[in-house]
Amino acid sequence: MTQKRVKATKSISEKLLKLITTTLSDEKAEEIVQIDLRGRTEIADYMIICSGRSTRQVSALSEKIIDLTKTEFKIISKTEGKSQGDWVLIDSGDVITHIFRPEVRDFYQLEKLWSQNEILVDG
Repeated sequence: MTQKRVKATKSISEKLLKLITTTLSDEKAEEIVQIDLRGRTEIADYMIICSGRSTRQVSALSEKIIDLTKTEFKIISKTEGKSQGDWVLIDSGDVITHIFRPEVRDFYQLEKLWSQNEILVDG
């Protein structure tokens, strides 16, 4: 079954991006990177990659993002990996967020796949 992807308007996409990056920064996520995917793929407009210091922090950060996107934008985010806490993928439509434990992030080096147009939000 083919699922159509509904694109958010530019302003909603950017507001969602701002909410997620600000929340991650406020909640002490580490090495937050924002990657602009517009014009490069249709999977999303932006990708955010960050680290949590432990499985507990990775899980807590993901819960915070899921709750806020639901509350503020009425978006039911799809998630993967939340029960393990090593790497959580949160698909909120036009913004995809990856939250890693540092060792897992180093292993996969996801930023290298999308390194063009990368912006370090908080280091």
